[in-house]
Amino acid sequence: MSYFATESRQFVHPEDTSSAARDWWRGAVIYQIYPRSFQDNNTDGVGDLVGITSRLEYVADLGVDAIWLSPVFTSPMKDFGYDVSNYRDIDPTFGSLEDFDRLLEKAHSLGLKVIIDQVISHSSDRHPWFAESRLSRTNEKADWYVWADPKPDGSPPNNWLSIFGGSAWHWDGRRMQYYLHNFLVSQPDLNFHNPAVQDALLGEMRFWLERGVDGFRLDTVNFYFHSLGLQSNPPVKPEEFNASTAPAVNPYNLQEHLYDKSQPENIAFLQRMRALLNEYPGTTAVGEIGDAQHQLEIMAQYTSGNDKLHMCYTFDYLGGEYTAPHFRDALRLTQEKAPDGWICLAFSNHDVVRHVSRWAPHGFEDRLTRQAALLLLTMRGSVCLYQGEELGLTEAEIAYDDLVDPYGIEFWPEFKGRDGCRTPMVWQSHVRNGGFSTANRTWLPVPAQHLPYAVDQQDNVANSILSLYRAILRFRREHPVLIKGDLELVEGGPETVLAFTRMVGEDKLFCAFNMAPEPIIVDVPDGLVLEDAGAPGADAQMEANRLSFGPFGAYIGRMN
Repeated sequence: MSYFATESRQFVHPEDTSSAARDWWRGAVIYQIYPRSFQDNNTDGVGDLVGITSRLEYVADLGVDAIWLSPVFTSPMKDFGYDVSNYRDIDPTFGSLEDFDRLLEKAHSLGLKVIIDQVISHSSDRHPWFAESRLSRTNEKADWYVWADPKPDGSPPNNWLSIFGGSAWHWDGRRMQYYLHNFLVSQPDLNFHNPAVQDALLGEMRFWLERGVDGFRLDTVNFYFHSLGLQSNPPVKPEEFNASTAPAVNPYNLQEHLYDKSQPENIAFLQRMRALLNEYPGTTAVGEIGDAQHQLEIMAQYTSGNDKLHMCYTFDYLGGEYTAPHFRDALRLTQEKAPDGWICLAFSNHDVVRHVSRWAPHGFEDRLTRQAALLLLTMRGSVCLYQGEELGLTEAEIAYDDLVDPYGIEFWPEFKGRDGCRTPMVWQSHVRNGGFSTANRTWLPVPAQHLPYAVDQQDNVANSILSLYRAILRFRREHPVLIKGDLELVEGGPETVLAFTRMVGEDKLFCAFNMAPEPIIVDVPDGLVLEDAGAPGADAQMEANRLSFGPFGAYIGRMN
C-alpha cells in the first residue's frame, strides 16, 4: 500500500525568509500525532519516532501543512509525557535525539512543518530543578517553583483546585511548605515570577529551534503565572457556569479562576517568547487556552499586535454544542473580542471525546462526520486535525481494567477520562492490532469497532471518509479565500442553519450548513446569486433560488 502523494505540491524551502514563508501558519492545517498511538516500530506496544517517520508519506498525502507531536521528552509518564523531567532529550519509550532528527529531516523533505509540544507551566517532580528546589528554602532554585506556607491551622494557603481533582496544593515535609500543582501532584508548577525560570525555559525552547523545529504548541499557556497575593478564587456565578475546561463532575468548574491562572504578567513573557521565535523566521506558536469564563478575551490578548502568540485555540468547539446557534455565537464573539487575533480551530484532540461521538445523534454519525469535516475546513482560522479524525473514528469504549489515564481513573465512571480518544491508529483491518504494532499487548487496546475504518479499507475508495478529507483539503488549497479570507456571518435564516461568507478581494464563497438531523428548505438571501462551487461533501441542492438540505447537509457556492 503506497502513501506517496499523487499530486504536485508547492513547498517552501526551509531557508526561504519571504513573507509567504514566514506566514505559512496563517490558515495552515496541522495534523496532531499522539506518539504513543501512531505507529510502533520496536514491537513494545507503544508508538515511537521511527514508527511515526515510517508513516509520514500518509500524512503528507492528506494534504496538510504540518504535524504537531504531543510530548516526546524524557518523562516518568505519570501523565504520558505532559510531565517532563528533561526538556532536551527524547524519552527512550519513543527513541533518541537521532531518531527525532531523522523524523524532522523526513518531514521537511515531504514539505511538512514540525511543531512540538512545550509543557512549561509545570515540570515533573523528577526534574532536577524540582529535586533541588525542594531541598531547602535557601538553595539556588528554592524559588523556581510555587511554594507557600500553610495557614495557621496547617491547611493549604487558599482554595485553589487541581484540574485532576482535589486541592492544587501538596504538602512537602522537607520544606514544611505546600507547593502548587494545577494538575497531578507529580506536576509541580514552575514560578514564572522568577526571571531565572523564564530565562531557563526560553533556553530549552531555543535548543529545539536550533535543532530545526518549526514551532511549538504551548500546553496550558494561560497557566504560567499565578497571583502573588494567593487570593482564594470566588465561586462561579450560576449563569456563567461552563464545563468546557473540565468535565461536569469536576468541582474545578465551581470556581471562577481569577487568581490561579490567566494573570496579566503573562503578556510580557509571551512577548519575550515571540522575540525568541522572531530570531528564527518562519517559526510559530499556538497556545492552548483553558479558561471557561474568559477564554475569548484571553485569546484576544495573547494573539493581538503581532508581538505575542501567532494563534491560540480555545474549547469553544472542543467542548461546546454542535448547533448553529452555538457556532454563530462563537464566531460572532471571536470577531468581536479578537478582531485582529488568529484562532486555531479543532473539533477533536487527545484531551476530549472524539467529536463524532460527542455530537452525532444515533444513526447520523456518517452524515455529521462529513459535514463537520467541511465545516471545520471552511471556517476562518488555522486548523488542527487529530489522528484518526480523517478516518471518522468514534470514541472507544475502554474497560475500567484497561484504563491508564489518571484523570479518568479519578472520576470514573461519570467521566471516563481521555483513553477513549487515545487508542492506537488503525492502519490495516485484518492484521494484529490493526497494523499499529505486532506486540502481544498494546499500551491501550485497539478497539474492534475501529478496524472497519482502517486506512486500508478507505484508501482510494471513492466515497470513504478518508477520501473526503483528502478532497476537502485539496479544495481548501485551491481556494485561498478559505485560508486567509474574511468571514462574515449571514444572519436571519432558520435557527438550525449556520451560514457565512468567506471573502478576499473579488473571490467570494457562500457556505451554509444545516446542523440538524431534519431536512430543511431555505430561501437564498435576496440579491445573492450563487453558483455551486463543487465542494466535496456539499450535498444541498439549489432550485428556483431555494436550497434544499438533507440532515446535516451542506452547500458551498460561488458568489457572483
